Amino acid sequence: MTSVVLGVDLGTSAVKVSAVDRTGNIVAQQSFDYPLSYPKPGYAEQNPEDWVNGTTVAIVNLILKDGIKPSEIDGISFSGQMHGLVLLDANNQVLRPAILWNDTRTTAQVAEINDTLGQEFIDITRNRALEGFTLPKILWVKENEPEIFKQATTFVLPKDYVRYRMTGKLQMEYSDAAGTVAFDVAKKTWSKTIQEVFELPASFFPEVIESIGYAGNITESYATFSGLDTHTKVFGGAADNAAGAVGAGILEPNMVMSSIGTSGVVLKYEDNANVDYKGDLHFFNHAIPNKFYSMGVTLAAGYSLSWFKNTFARDEDFSDFVASAEQSTVGANGLIFTPYLVGERTPHPDGDVRGAFLGVDGTHQKYDFVRSVLEGIIFSFRDIFDIYDREGADFDTVVAIGGGAKSPLWLQIQADIFGKKVTTLRNEQGPGLGAAMLAATGLGWFDTVQDAAKSFISFGATYEPIADNVVKYQKVHAAYKKAYAATAEISHDLMNYRRENAE
Repeated sequence: MTSVVLGVDLGTSAVKVSAVDRTGNIVAQQSFDYPLSYPKPGYAEQNPEDWVNGTTVAIVNLILKDGIKPSEIDGISFSGQMHGLVLLDANNQVLRPAILWNDTRTTAQVAEINDTLGQEFIDITRNRALEGFTLPKILWVKENEPEIFKQATTFVLPKDYVRYRMTGKLQMEYSDAAGTVAFDVAKKTWSKTIQEVFELPASFFPEVIESIGYAGNITESYATFSGLDTHTKVFGGAADNAAGAVGAGILEPNMVMSSIGTSGVVLKYEDNANVDYKGDLHFFNHAIPNKFYSMGVTLAAGYSLSWFKNTFARDEDFSDFVASAEQSTVGANGLIFTPYLVGERTPHPDGDVRGAFLGVDGTHQKYDFVRSVLEGIIFSFRDIFDIYDREGADFDTVVAIGGGAKSPLWLQIQADIFGKKVTTLRNEQGPGLGAAMLAATGLGWFDTVQDAAKSFISFGATYEPIADNVVKYQKVHAAYKKAYAATAEISHDLMNYRRENAE
């Protein structure tokens, strides 16, 4: 009999469920879309029942359409969108729509956290308070919807709610708990200081388990609902970035992930919690027991490139559009692009800064602009690398995933700007594969997640930095680093102008 595990990738707009065998081969895959709600400007909400229904439909389709037998499904684990607040009452019923990671209503609560705890908050959580995190959302509901909050006895994050509906057991796992910023990351426990300062009872915070930890078997009621078998074991899973790091093989201290989607992420495996990035990078518990990861975020990575193409080259083939940058030079003939189209996160936590082309003159061609966008995105990643350099981080391999891994030119640009070897994955499946690896490890198919990676992950082409290009890019990046300070005040003035005139 064939044995498979299911990796459930619970995203913001869709869920994708992958059936993976013992060798890491994806034998079937199903997905299901669900809606988002934007009830007011800056608000982003979702109905948790949509996650349950979408996941269940995907599983039913794997059984009915792809012929996966329920008896063959030995385990399930998860990758989940981070930070979303699901409030539950004493009967574990959902009290209001979930407030998502991209909801920005909590500016006042972020200020409250910073004013109240200051540096102590960073020392405990290893992160700065930001609107996207869960604790500010909890405080927002407490202050703005007190009648609802009085009924709340606990909370979970999105994937944890789906897991609860499968197993009947309410838990959170460490990598998502860290993303709430109510968690003492180094001590792996909920922070009593945060609980006491913000008057949140300890009972409000759920039990925490490992990502590979056993959460329970499929219940009889969910088996009836989904077609699954009650022998199937369910495991904790991980926050999407932690699961994505597992699926990309970022499992050793010498490795960093460069991920280009709509936003961009630079993520580094951390062997222990001794390093201190002073809140300049996010620092969370990893999906691997007693390990950690740090990360920086560029808010408009792939979005910058898609914006430029849709605005100035809508009818061009995307591959030809990107390849045209080869007609330009290293440094785009002296043209710099700052990818701050929707503000920035790392190293400039500034929601009002906006992007710019700098150095434009009459000799520049469209291909120079294309190259400057490609380079500007990677320069923003290089800014994150500079924080690692500042703290003495040592790594030699960058694993590129997402849009930046689909273009040989862009991969070489990464190697040259980073000054590091850049490698790709042969079968890039991201967080869903990472979730499957967590289930496989939890089942005992492998002793460790690293062992699972040897069977599930295969690396592809490698790009070495070209020494002459590295030197040239160091000079251009030095100019790029001055751009934020030079343009931020102008951006803020223009954003205020737009707000005034929009009113």
